[in-house]
Amino acid sequence: MKSENMLTGNPGKSLVLFALPMILGNLFQQFYNMIDSIVVGRYVGEDALAAVGASYSFTTVFIMIAIGGGIGVSVITSQFLGAGNYSKMKTSIYTSLITFLVLSVVLAIAGFFVNPHVLSLLKTPDNIRDDAVLYLQIYFAGLPFLFMYNILSSTFNALGKSKIPLGLLLFSSVLNVVLDLVTVCIFGWGVAGVAIATVFAQGVSAVAAFIILMRYLKKFKVEEEAEVKLFDRQMLWNSTKIAIPSIVQQSIVSIGLLLVQSAVNSFGSSVLAGYTAASRVESICIVPMIAVGNAVSTYTAQNLGAGQADRVKRGYRASFGMIISFAVLICLILNFFSNPIISLFLDGPQRGQAFETGSTYLSFIGWFVILLGCKAVTDGVLRGAGDVKVYMISNLVNLGIRVFVANYFALRVGVQAVWYAEPLGWTMNFIISFGWYLTGRWSKRELIKEVE
Repeated sequence: MKSENMLTGNPGKSLVLFALPMILGNLFQQFYNMIDSIVVGRYVGEDALAAVGASYSFTTVFIMIAIGGGIGVSVITSQFLGAGNYSKMKTSIYTSLITFLVLSVVLAIAGFFVNPHVLSLLKTPDNIRDDAVLYLQIYFAGLPFLFMYNILSSTFNALGKSKIPLGLLLFSSVLNVVLDLVTVCIFGWGVAGVAIATVFAQGVSAVAAFIILMRYLKKFKVEEEAEVKLFDRQMLWNSTKIAIPSIVQQSIVSIGLLLVQSAVNSFGSSVLAGYTAASRVESICIVPMIAVGNAVSTYTAQNLGAGQADRVKRGYRASFGMIISFAVLICLILNFFSNPIISLFLDGPQRGQAFETGSTYLSFIGWFVILLGCKAVTDGVLRGAGDVKVYMISNLVNLGIRVFVANYFALRVGVQAVWYAEPLGWTMNFIISFGWYLTGRWSKRELIKEVE
C-alpha cells in the first residue's frame, strides 16, 4: 500500500504530491461557489448577490461541522493506516459515516426552520431577506448530501487518496456551472436556481464518493481474527474525544464569521455585495494554504502512527517553502488584478460602492495570506498529532480578535475594520501554535492507543 502513505521518500516531495490534488480539488469547489455569485450578480442583480452572500456565512457554520468532524476522524484513520491496523481503520470509517449521516439530518431540520430568525438577528437588509431565506431553505433540504460529501472527502484524504476527491470535484464543478446557467439564464429561477444547482451537483458527487469508497476499502485485507464493525460505540466515544475539539474550533470560527457578517450587513446591501464578491475570491486564494495545512495534518498522523516524529519535523520545515511560493503569487495577482476580478461580479451601472469595497478588500488581504499559511501548517502538525487542545485555543483567540476588531471598530473607522481583523487574528493564532510546536510535546502523544 505504498501509494497510500507518506512514510518514505523526501518529505517535501511527499507533501507536494499529496497536497496538489487537494489544492486543485478545493480550487474547483471554490470555483463553482464563485460561479454561483458571478451568475447571480451579472444575470439577476446586486441585491441577489447580496442575498447569496448573506446566506453564505450561515451555511458555513453547518459545513464546518462536517469539515471539523472529518478532520478529527481522518487523524485517527491516518494513524491506524500508518500502523497497519486495517480492521480498526475500517471500523473508524464506518462508525464515522453512520454518525455524521444521522447528525446531518438533525442539523438539516434545525437549519431549515431557524434560518429566518438567524437572518433577522444578523441585521440582514429587508430588500434581500426573502431571497436569502429561500436560498437557505433549499440549501438545508440538501444538507445531508453536502455534509456527507465533505466527510467522504476527508476519509479519502486520510487514506492518502487525494486524487479521488479531485476527480469528483472536477465533475461536480462542471455539473454545477452548467446547472447554474440553465436554472438562472434559461429558466429564470434566480437565487433559487443557484441553490438547486449546488445541492444537486454535490448530491450526485456524494453518492459517487460513497460507492467508490466502499469498493476501495476492499483492497485493505484484514486478518481473519480481526473484527471489522459497522458501528462501534466505544470507537465512537473515543474518536469523539479527538474529533470534538476540531468540530468546536471549526464551528465557532464559522459562528464568528456570522458575527463579522452582522458588522458588514449594517453598511447596507451595496457594501455587502462588494464584500460577498471579494470573499468569494479570497476563499479561492486561501485554498493552497488550507490544503497544505491539511496535507501536513495527514502526513503528521501517518508518520506518528509509524513512530517517525523526526520525519514530521522535516516535513513541517519543507511545508514553509510551499506556502511562501503560493503567498507571493497570490499577493501579486490580487494587487495587480483586483479591479478586473471584481468586475466579473459587478458590471456597468452597478460599479460604485460595491465595486470599491470588493477591490479594496482584495488589494489589502493579498499582502497577508502568508500569515494564514504559517498558521495553517503549524495547526496541521498539532491536529495530525491529535494534540488539539492548544490548536483549538489558538484558533479561538484568532476568532476572538477578528470578532472584536470587526464589530468594535467597524462603526468607528468603517467596514475596512472587518478585513484589518483577519491578519491580526492569523498572527496571534500562529504565535500560540508555533510556541507549542517548539515544546515538542505534540510528538509524544500515542493517539491510536487512546482510541483502541
